[in-house]
Amino acid sequence: MCFLTCMNILVASFCDFFSIIVNMLFCRQTSARCETFKQFPVPRSFRRVKCEKKICVKMEGDAASPNILGESKAGYILSNVAEVVERILTFVPTKNLFRIASVCRLWRNCARRVLRTQQKLTWLSASGSSMSVEHALIRTMAEDLEKIYLLPQTALIMVDAENFNWPSGYRHKKARKSEESDVGRLKHLLPSTCDVVGVVAPGIVVTPSGSPSSPPEEHEEGEAGFSLLFPAMEGVTIRPFHFCKKSLNESTMEEAGLINNPDLKVVLLFDYETWKAGGGSFLNKLLEPLSQNNVLIVGGQVDRAFSSYTTCCSPGSFGVVGLTFSGSKIQGASVLVDQDVSTPKAAEATIQRLKAANIPERNTMGFMFACVGRGHNSYNNLRNVEASAFRKIFSNIPLLGFFGNGEIGCDRIVKENYTLSETDADGLQHSFTTVMSLVHFG
Repeated sequence: MCFLTCMNILVASFCDFFSIIVNMLFCRQTSARCETFKQFPVPRSFRRVKCEKKICVKMEGDAASPNILGESKAGYILSNVAEVVERILTFVPTKNLFRIASVCRLWRNCARRVLRTQQKLTWLSASGSSMSVEHALIRTMAEDLEKIYLLPQTALIMVDAENFNWPSGYRHKKARKSEESDVGRLKHLLPSTCDVVGVVAPGIVVTPSGSPSSPPEEHEEGEAGFSLLFPAMEGVTIRPFHFCKKSLNESTMEEAGLINNPDLKVVLLFDYETWKAGGGSFLNKLLEPLSQNNVLIVGGQVDRAFSSYTTCCSPGSFGVVGLTFSGSKIQGASVLVDQDVSTPKAAEATIQRLKAANIPERNTMGFMFACVGRGHNSYNNLRNVEASAFRKIFSNIPLLGFFGNGEIGCDRIVKENYTLSETDADGLQHSFTTVMSLVHFG
């Protein structure tokens, strides 16, 4: 019998035993803080989790308790054979992985190696009323972050404007005067080291969590949102940015990787309040250098935005947030669904042009940024037309996005060392259109 077969048999035999040990160690949480990623260190240095309650297993140096692990063959293997432990840990969600890492040096080292292999991005989405004062996405994230297999380094969050509780100064039907805003709640759920970029838009496009092949949904109204979570990925550099008129300059743009960056491939860019005086020239100042580079630029105008970097922006001012993606592994493509596209067949024919990029479906995200005036208004009251057309063409790529107040993008393919299609800053800005794009992360 081959070694791999033996390993799988051992794994199956020890999984239950392993779960018992973990449950004994972490059967009780000592505070609400333990239920978030906040207690977890960065992957370079796993620290041991200290529990106020006395637990039945004690640590002696770097070895697990002999009372538990030493009384059986299974215990001996779990405390000495790294290959078996590492194989088992691949089935353990990341939050529990950090807890397990506190047991002994062997488990800590195995957990560290497993964590480095978790480089596949994931997303959590929610729609429909949460039947509570908090947004539906918050409850979904609180539950599902316990089950994911990655440590989020960057989070892109999009929620509908009608039901999202903004900090003081904005009101909506779920607004509360004294309680923490939904912005704070979302940030609290994620690791303190995670860079957060979020936007609030009139409508949201989601693919249900769990399966990339699930039918995407266009929510032109109603409660909906998603969180796209990026782990640390080898060969991929992700940098967030948040500019207002006070902070936009060559130095900050270079720091964000927007200029003087030969490895830049894709920019997701979302502006807000740029309809105000000076907003148009502010946006052009950002788009002009980007339009001259071999870069995919997609996004649109949203109602509001939030991020980990908001100190420069005064209330009511215009600005822009987004993410830059750099690295040789990244590929991107986008098409513009023009305002005269008004039938499902025409929409499918336009989106079909994305196939020309020949981008792999594995580890690829689809983004849809549509005008709030499109949707059912463009298709004789038919709903979900463009999202359904995307799914028909790309059967295994999740689609996320929003309905906003303006669109940024054009027909463009960015692959390896060439770019197909060039345009200027004005050619990137549209209304009553949809920008459909693919981004591949290698």
